[in-house]
Amino acid sequence: MPAIVNSVIEGSIAEELEIQKGDELLSVDGNKMLDMIDYNFYMKSELITVEIKKINGEIEEIEIEKEFDEDLGIVFESAVFDRIKPCLNHCIFCFVDQQPKGLRNTLYIKDDDYRLSYLQGTYITLTNFKDEDRERIKRMHLGPFYVSVHTTNPELRVKMLRNPNAGKALENLNWFRKNKIPFHAQIVLCPGINDGTELDRTLSDLAKLKNTVLSVAIVPVGITQFRPDGELKRVDKKCATKTIEIASKYKRVCCSDEFFLLAEKPIPPVKYYGNFCQLDDGVGSLRLTLDDFYKQKLPKSISKPYKMVFACSYAAKDMLKEVAENLNKIKNLTIEVHPVKSEYWGQDITVAGLITTEDLIRTVKDVDCNKVVIPSVMLRPYTEDFLDGKNLDYVKTQTKKDFFVQQNIYSLKEVIDFINTL
Repeated sequence: MPAIVNSVIEGSIAEELEIQKGDELLSVDGNKMLDMIDYNFYMKSELITVEIKKINGEIEEIEIEKEFDEDLGIVFESAVFDRIKPCLNHCIFCFVDQQPKGLRNTLYIKDDDYRLSYLQGTYITLTNFKDEDRERIKRMHLGPFYVSVHTTNPELRVKMLRNPNAGKALENLNWFRKNKIPFHAQIVLCPGINDGTELDRTLSDLAKLKNTVLSVAIVPVGITQFRPDGELKRVDKKCATKTIEIASKYKRVCCSDEFFLLAEKPIPPVKYYGNFCQLDDGVGSLRLTLDDFYKQKLPKSISKPYKMVFACSYAAKDMLKEVAENLNKIKNLTIEVHPVKSEYWGQDITVAGLITTEDLIRTVKDVDCNKVVIPSVMLRPYTEDFLDGKNLDYVKTQTKKDFFVQQNIYSLKEVIDFINTL
């Protein structure tokens, strides 16, 4: 994919130069670019010459004088400008393979690209890691990366990823340590496969890499109703409790919030999560949101009766019920929490990012309220599209409800700011 402009930041150099959506950045100082890594590197200059192919086909060469670290203000359609490195694995727990047809096309893409890991925090398995990749990473001092480890047992990792190259995990991770390249690790826990003794072995091996490992996140395997083969077991209370116990023996290792919910244990204090390195994996998001809420100043009353509903995931319901209990102390304000049951995926999928329009509609259509609050993670970034291809306008039409999209999913400040206007 070439370096196509998706949008231009207001007030930026790109806007001043009238660069538009659909234009293509061909080169910087005569250098072709493979990805945003190259783009960011070539931007480090006070004087650059860019070659732009306009959407009408005309090619312009523009000399730009700017601050050394100043960006042009271009948002590209993709972080890589050549072919994304595809995933060559067939993991036994792959969520992409558990999806039905008819969802957004992007949901079926399986990448395993170290560049996206560095730029966007996506997880890689390193099974397609090549010498040229290592050379570039070392030369450009790239990192940290996010690595899906799952197990350090070579034979077991080959079995889990269904790829003969998967057994080289420790070899690759030791190369990271030798070259002082930090990484975050992820373990998708599959009961009866890589839990218990195998998990202990994996964490012990990672501990030997010392400070090269910035954090380890353990997340439960997700199983949808579209996977009927029964090969995988769900994480239950006993497994969750044991996993938390094993993880507690090691530094910088955190279980995702789901483990504590399944084990019926309280969400740990902020100290447990360190720097909250893996929030996107659901590690600490409930604690971060709750602690942030208690820092907010709440009004004592609002001018007239008003009712709001939090339409949330089952994973967030208990945390939001605690929030609602406090918000309901505000005179004239009524807050209810309505978790969305995932009839589409099956009851074991409990995260907000996988909620579909029909499940959301079913949850709120008969609720009497002035406003429905949903987290932005339900929607595709920078759009109002749900993962099933329908949008928020469709939901509004079907429910006849007003919606408030909470943009910062780890803070309720914007919701409280809205309440302050009532």
